[in-house]
Amino acid sequence: MAKKRKQTPKKSKQRGATQQPQQSNAAKAQSRRAMLQYGGLGAVLLLGGGYFGTRALQASIAETDLTRVGQGTPAVVQIHDPGCPICNKLQKEARKALDAMDGDQPAYLVANIKTLEGSTFAANYGVPHVTLLTFDGEGQLVDTLRGAREAAELTTAFESLMRRDARS
Repeated sequence: MAKKRKQTPKKSKQRGATQQPQQSNAAKAQSRRAMLQYGGLGAVLLLGGGYFGTRALQASIAETDLTRVGQGTPAVVQIHDPGCPICNKLQKEARKALDAMDGDQPAYLVANIKTLEGSTFAANYGVPHVTLLTFDGEGQLVDTLRGAREAAELTTAFESLMRRDARS
């Protein structure tokens, strides 16, 4: 005859597991609200970042559109090599100079010599990088500023360009 096994009651809990107290309905609702608030905040930040990123990209594209020279607004074109530290410094100073101007500003454009369009533009005027070319609203070359310059000097040059164009 087969031996009978002693039956032991089945355990309803796993060994070592702790029982979590159930959250009240109010606590669950509060938790859901908090998740929705954080999710909404995340969505706003994501959309805001996308908006400003798009605007920055559009501004960057507009800066490289050299066909804007001679379209009625005076322009400053920087002959620029993005790998050149002096060019990057000049670009920073030019932007500071534009920000310091009162009233109308010239269009600020960048002829990147690493692109075909930029190198062709620079070659047409016979200038190397680290150069700013200023143009009146009709596209006539007004001045060539070679080398590194400080913002104060550039502000004076840009304001002079705008005054000259206003007299024309």
